[in-house]
Amino acid sequence: MIMDKKIVLITGGSSGIGKSIGTYLTTKGFTVYGTTRNPKNYLDFDNFELVQLDVKDVESIQNAVSQVIAQEGRLDVLINNAGVGITGPIEETPHEEILHVFDTNFHGPIHVMKAVLPQMRKQGGGAIINVTSIAGYMGLPYRGFYSATKGALGLITEALRMETKDFGITITNVAPGDFATNIASGRYHSPVIEGSAYKEKYAQTLRAINDDVDSGGDPIQVAEAVHKIINQKKPKVHNPVGAFFNRSWLELRHAPSSQVYEKLLLNHYKL
Repeated sequence: MIMDKKIVLITGGSSGIGKSIGTYLTTKGFTVYGTTRNPKNYLDFDNFELVQLDVKDVESIQNAVSQVIAQEGRLDVLINNAGVGITGPIEETPHEEILHVFDTNFHGPIHVMKAVLPQMRKQGGGAIINVTSIAGYMGLPYRGFYSATKGALGLITEALRMETKDFGITITNVAPGDFATNIASGRYHSPVIEGSAYKEKYAQTLRAINDDVDSGGDPIQVAEAVHKIINQKKPKVHNPVGAFFNRSWLELRHAPSSQVYEKLLLNHYKL
């Protein structure tokens, strides 16, 4: 689907990786629509057009997709980027927070894909890029629920890619490592509980997680990777992006001995 001006919808486009992707694609001639739950909070935002969408609200998803199609007559690329972070011991993370992160990171993207697929079939093609995470390929200590949501989205990507192959629709995921964004400020942190069996190790891991984000790469790398995927006729289903250190975990994940891999993770987090 080579066109002079593709129409792109990016969920979570007002900040972080989503904003970087949208801004970059705009400079490449794409017509970009980003989404945010509260457009009134971004009245001075002029990188590209923002529309209201809450991935936990199916009606708002349908309204946003309908608005873009009504204005442009088509929708060529969906980038499922909206998401939230969560940390905490599995045993101590409040269940309502577990439900929230799955609703946002997993169920939300599924609802958005369901909303755009009929239009993409109708026009004879399209591309869906799900923003997962390097963390989705491994169960990270004290980030188990985040890993689970991103891992589940990656598996849905694999399945849907095969189900839609006859419609001219390409479905892939891009899996960033650590990038310098504001994700840490919006992440839910289970409290470090005084007297908890996990107190010392969880607090130590929290510091390491925040340090990794603060020292992360420029999110423009993710934008460049997305642009490359859009322009490929047959993109790979999995597209990890980040420093060699981040990507090397994927190779280690498939090493012959899972015990060695686990030991490396434990050493990295000093657990």
